[in-house]
Amino acid sequence: MTSQTTIDTTGPEDRASQSPSDQPPAAGLRGHPWLTLLTVAVGVMMVALDGTIVAIANPAIQADLKASFADVQWITNGYFLALAVALITAGKLGDRFGHRQTFLIGVVGFAAASGAIGLSSSIAAVVTFRVLQGLFGALLMPAALGLLRATFPAEKLNMAIGIWGMVIGASTAGGPILGGVLVEHVNWQSVFFINVPVGVLALVLGVLILLDHRAENAPRSFDILGIALLSAAMFCLVWALIKAPTWGWGDGLTWTFIAVSLVGFVLFAVWETKVKEPLIPLALFRSVALSAGVVLMVLMAIAFMGGLFFVTFYLQNVHGMSPIDAGLHLLPLTGMMIVGSPLAGAMITKLGPRVPLAGGMASVAIAMFGMSTLETDTGSAVMSLWFALLGLGLAPVMVGATEVIVGNAPMELSGVAGGLQQAAMQIGGSLGTAVLGAVMASKVDGDLAANWKGAGLPALTPAQLDQASEAVQVGVPPVAKGTPEAIVAKITDVAHDTFISGMSLASLVAAGVAVVAVFVALLTKRGANAEAGAGVGHI
Repeated sequence: MTSQTTIDTTGPEDRASQSPSDQPPAAGLRGHPWLTLLTVAVGVMMVALDGTIVAIANPAIQADLKASFADVQWITNGYFLALAVALITAGKLGDRFGHRQTFLIGVVGFAAASGAIGLSSSIAAVVTFRVLQGLFGALLMPAALGLLRATFPAEKLNMAIGIWGMVIGASTAGGPILGGVLVEHVNWQSVFFINVPVGVLALVLGVLILLDHRAENAPRSFDILGIALLSAAMFCLVWALIKAPTWGWGDGLTWTFIAVSLVGFVLFAVWETKVKEPLIPLALFRSVALSAGVVLMVLMAIAFMGGLFFVTFYLQNVHGMSPIDAGLHLLPLTGMMIVGSPLAGAMITKLGPRVPLAGGMASVAIAMFGMSTLETDTGSAVMSLWFALLGLGLAPVMVGATEVIVGNAPMELSGVAGGLQQAAMQIGGSLGTAVLGAVMASKVDGDLAANWKGAGLPALTPAQLDQASEAVQVGVPPVAKGTPEAIVAKITDVAHDTFISGMSLASLVAAGVAVVAVFVALLTKRGANAEAGAGVGHI
């Protein structure tokens, strides 16, 4: 299928002064802005959904395939590791070959890998195809942002990114609910098979609707050494964050990987100043607003993903909810993100990003502080209040930080900017889970022995105490079979009280991170290059 080629002969200064209303509107289906948004939203929904939906299926996969706990961890870790490492390089591929082609390849590959997982009969095959899912998802995500940036005029870009963020937020938060329904009423394979028809729909829409937009001065070569250095550095960093809870933060192996990642980033930065067409031109970070947007995305993900990690254990293991009930209790969070994201887009268009971003992170800080006050008997109404406030705060940050990063990058680097945005979120999520997990573990280790003794329970050996601590860190009472009911009740009280103390401290740390993010948000500003979008070089 061919499309007409139009060349934009205006210079950068002319484009900057050209009002969006002067740019030619898309004719028909192909290149229509809102239909483009619908198409990329369908594709992005698969990737965001798979980040959380699989967690509910893991126990069923473990039982069916006779897998170890470490094997099951790799179902999640392999996906996120591949996604985080490949995002920026994938964004560069979109800038080089066109975001339409990259998006369609990502959709087809992701759906095919999903179907292959559903047909897998071994844990090794599941993990292998999960890694492929992550790689194809990395192609898809930055390409979606690049297409939005190129299709929408400046005055409507924030609204589009708001709806895009709404889809990601709703899919991420709705994953456990959908996963619980499918695993409970169908089977674990259905969690992956559901991506096949969604992928086919995204492919058909993409072929009919998406128009390839490529900047005139798009990169024509590849920075192979830069890709290798950045990928190695990202791998070592994310790997260290994933393994730190197992190895321990004081272990030499953890810090070896962190040190290697830092060396890799330094070598990458040095190389980028020497190569003709760098993977990430470091001049990009001369924009204080763009740099602030990347840092803000990391801090937001630390507070959000790290804090939410413990909430699921709190709802299921302390309150005894089923996965479906736990997901339903998170609906205030999901609902406020769905409602708040388009509203945030409109607000940011009118006021600029600074005030909405700072206000959003302030709401996140208050919500995380509120979650630090949760008790074992806290009612649903109080929980819903804090979850709703968290969703309300996250909406403008998801939208605004994305616009700040992508809008402050040149058009020819929109894919790289989209990769930066997504990589920042993935690293922040991994960092939040690892760091707040370490805070939780330290608090539980410090309190459990005294709480156990204070309840008058039989003394534990150091090995037994370590095993009990691991269980309590996820809110599970360490009760042996045959334990008398009276003792079970005491152990349960100790386990839940100790878990709550750890979760409270972790939530307070997350609140502190959000407070820091408020000040970072004050450094942001509206994307200086946003108007270089719609109408640039349609191919």
